[in-house]
Amino acid sequence: MNHLSPDGYILLGTRLVRMFAYGFLSVVFVLYLAQLGLGERLIGLMLSLTLIGDAAVSLWMTTNADSLGRRRVLVVGAGLMLFAAALFALTDKLILLLIAAIIGVISPSGYEVGPFLPVEQAALSQIVHEDRRTQVFAWYNLAGSFATAAGALGGGILSQTLQQIGVLPLNSYRTVVIVYGAIGLLLAVLFTRLSSSVEATHSDPAIPRYRLGLHQSRGVVLKLSALFGLDAFAGGFVVQSLVAYWFQVRFRVDPATLGGIFFGANILAGISALAAAQVAARIGLVKTMVFTHLPSNFLLIAVPLMPNLLLATLVLFIRFSISQMDVPPRQAYTMAVVAPEERSAAAGVTGIARSVGAAISPGIAGAFLSNPLWFGAPFFVAGGLKVVYDLLLYRTFARSEGPKTIDR
Repeated sequence: MNHLSPDGYILLGTRLVRMFAYGFLSVVFVLYLAQLGLGERLIGLMLSLTLIGDAAVSLWMTTNADSLGRRRVLVVGAGLMLFAAALFALTDKLILLLIAAIIGVISPSGYEVGPFLPVEQAALSQIVHEDRRTQVFAWYNLAGSFATAAGALGGGILSQTLQQIGVLPLNSYRTVVIVYGAIGLLLAVLFTRLSSSVEATHSDPAIPRYRLGLHQSRGVVLKLSALFGLDAFAGGFVVQSLVAYWFQVRFRVDPATLGGIFFGANILAGISALAAAQVAARIGLVKTMVFTHLPSNFLLIAVPLMPNLLLATLVLFIRFSISQMDVPPRQAYTMAVVAPEERSAAAGVTGIARSVGAAISPGIAGAFLSNPLWFGAPFFVAGGLKVVYDLLLYRTFARSEGPKTIDR
């Protein structure tokens, strides 16, 4: 990390600020929608529309970021965070909430949404030597997980404290939404401090351009996108907001306790991401992705089988302690198998595939949660589909650890 440029530290800083905002909102977001009078099915639909809107906006922004300017795209994304927060805080009219969900940038999962991650990955790959790329991505994800953890704790404590001094639950959650919007404004300011070094460099202008900003790497990017989309579809059943809601309904957990649970979970996730660089150096990127992800999926299936809050939280913590070890290798692998001028587009396309996959499942999860007989089904479906993803990923890419061994 001592070799990072000022731009690298700014990008780590924006990651910290943004993920704090996502964690801050995610723990209470579904609770807020419930206070507005939305039922479980409508909440699930709202979450799906939120992620679909993020995917649509991000697809255009990320695949054109290298031509429009990476800094400009990042600033616009921060503005969409502020826009979404303003509408959610100022109105309870369904049509306006839908507009905010579709156009704005809101993270119900506590994980990345919007154009930020693909563009920042591309910029970091450009300013960091390839030998240090996985390690830098590990620190980048560690920073994000710790920030999400702090945000989840802060959001839960703030809303609980406000309620204890007499503020209505609806208004306590609305305060969290307002703070989220203010953080979006801060992000916009930080992105303006980036230098031109983060902008794309283009090699040969004679290289033909295809759809989505890809040329020779198009085949491998589409394969990865299909697999990552399956993984994200599975993960959409257990986005952090829905899991927080599940814990509250199942065990009658208050917002502050929810914040503490997800603080611990995300701290463990961050540590697991940091360990990924050492594991990948020994066994390779693809094997690290698969062999660390499989056991976490079985632990996910076990969460709803636990009879009390203590055991459910313990299993969740063990699961999070290894759940993010696949993320830095996945990001480094994607950046390694594409041409430098395709990195924003490749990260964008694979990221959008994840966003689209994750956007479909919350609506289904909401239907499960509305039926007491199927209340634990989101965990079972998510874990099972993620196991399928791991097996397919290993079968497709186990023999390919770098660009020289991949048919682009």
